[in-house]
Amino acid sequence: MSAASALLLRGARTPEGESLDLLVRDGVIAERGTRLSHAGALAVDADGLLVLPGLVDLHTHLREPGFEQSETVLTGSRAAAAGGFTAVHAMANTSPVQDSAGVVEQVASLGEQHGYVTVRPVGAVSAGLAGERLSEIGAMARSRARVRVFSDDGRCVSDALLMRRALEYVRTFDGVIAQHAQEPRLTEGAQLNEGELSGELGLTGWPAVAEEAIIARDALLAEHVGARLHVCHVSTAGSVDVLRWAKGRGIRVTAEVTPHHLLLTERLAGSYDARFKVNPPLRTQEDVDAVRAALADRTIDIVATDHAPHPSETKEAPWAEASFGMVGLESALRVVHAAVVDPGQLGWEDVARVLSSAPAAIGQLAGYDAPLRVGSPANLTLYDPDARAVFGREDLRGRSSNSPYLGRELPGRVIATVHEGRPTVLGGAPVEPEELSRA
Repeated sequence: MSAASALLLRGARTPEGESLDLLVRDGVIAERGTRLSHAGALAVDADGLLVLPGLVDLHTHLREPGFEQSETVLTGSRAAAAGGFTAVHAMANTSPVQDSAGVVEQVASLGEQHGYVTVRPVGAVSAGLAGERLSEIGAMARSRARVRVFSDDGRCVSDALLMRRALEYVRTFDGVIAQHAQEPRLTEGAQLNEGELSGELGLTGWPAVAEEAIIARDALLAEHVGARLHVCHVSTAGSVDVLRWAKGRGIRVTAEVTPHHLLLTERLAGSYDARFKVNPPLRTQEDVDAVRAALADRTIDIVATDHAPHPSETKEAPWAEASFGMVGLESALRVVHAAVVDPGQLGWEDVARVLSSAPAAIGQLAGYDAPLRVGSPANLTLYDPDARAVFGREDLRGRSSNSPYLGRELPGRVIATVHEGRPTVLGGAPVEPEELSRA
């Protein structure tokens, strides 16, 4: 499909329930209506399918540069497109760390080169993720990559003074610090959620307060300096309480929950299957219920995948030695469907908000504030909400296979993804790189 070609989606259903045709031309939505036609357009029969704005992930680990055995920008972007995403924010824990203008520009350029999704690098808060001094925040913000989100994710910015300085710095250009809320002294050697199960298994527990205390501290710091704070992967009922309190005070805080924390519980860790080992750990059913309710009432603003690929040898290991993390790009929309749409807590308009417009707004990503309107960039996801299938290895399009959903039946199926007017997925399969390069 060349840049001048057109794409015609026929009979798609919007999140609001309207059935319409969408004509995509020159990278934007050119027309919307019924019985549209366009000579030479690639026509897609979307009858019975849901058309969503392209999904945006604020929390993705693409691993490149440095850890290409786990993932690359190419393979991670392809996985993202397969899951309906058209933009991802790539976390900074690469090697070299994304703590300078040169490295973030390299990552952004790789995303542009491959073309599956828009890749927005996340800059490190501290140099080398060491938590000792600030990274080149200003240089990354002014760079061609235009970084607006900064995080040491994988590590907590535990030094309160360093966190304050980072918040003060990003306030000058309305950037945001995305905190990995984990008090390190309270989680030394921790392996899974602290509770009855950790005691039964004889494994060091990960207390909920280690997350909640950092969120409370950082909310107060953000209030003190008037800066924006974003909380990564909220997992406990207590964290929800702290966020409600902070928002009630008018503090500029946003928060995310992962698909796996919306659906899975700590009981899965009883199998010692390291696919279920993740940071923060899977929590109790009470915590799952709390984060679902918080997403529904907007205490939690968005869903973000925390896509964390690892080579098989680091996950097919004894629990205590295995790496933390799960892949989640390909399954995210389907898991959200299962966790909060099927039970009736969120509708499809809400899904469009928590998986597209809201994360784009937090990351200051343009083009997602008026989705599906004439003149808007054509970033679209076609989804079959009536499909049901077992999630298998054939559904994984990245380099790693550490998914907790393998063998589990999930609703829905991504049929097509359109990035800036070009199909990156058609018929449920990613378009090959050589085809993208001709687009």
